[in-house]
Amino acid sequence: MEASGRDMQEEFVGLVQEHRSLLYKVCRLYCFTDTDRQDLFQEMVIQLWRSYPHFRGESKFSTWLYRIALNTAISNLRKQRRRPSPTNLNEIPVPLQDMTWPGEEEEQLRQLYAAIDRLSEIEKALVMLYLEDRSYEEMEEILGINQNNLRVKMNRIREKLRKMTKEATYGIR
Repeated sequence: MEASGRDMQEEFVGLVQEHRSLLYKVCRLYCFTDTDRQDLFQEMVIQLWRSYPHFRGESKFSTWLYRIALNTAISNLRKQRRRPSPTNLNEIPVPLQDMTWPGEEEEQLRQLYAAIDRLSEIEKALVMLYLEDRSYEEMEEILGINQNNLRVKMNRIREKLRKMTKEATYGIR
């Protein structure tokens, strides 16, 4: 499947446009500010473009995209943790507890995202793939973790999220 550079570029842009919501979800799970999300999105697209000539089509494009996006997000997170960043007190976001949401559903969603933010990198990735209705077979291919371990991890994560959201709702510790 030889394509000219321009054809390959157009094909790539189309595929990224088609799957951009997957990239946005990864950004949402691994970044807390819009600026960081935009930076991560841009870094993921760069990594995808660098890897695109090597995409052999042995898996679905979305599976391949997830793997690249998650690896980029996790690498980015590890880099940020290694270097301390100065914090301007005016830039500190309002704590989530002080934010008000107009409806109960939004409050539950806020609590869920707050709980997800407290999960480990791999747990976040697993939750995101689960919420995307990815099969355990696809998750295994993306994360490189066998299906039995994925099922055990997912059950533990569900219980952990249940406890964390219950704590947030009822102030239970």
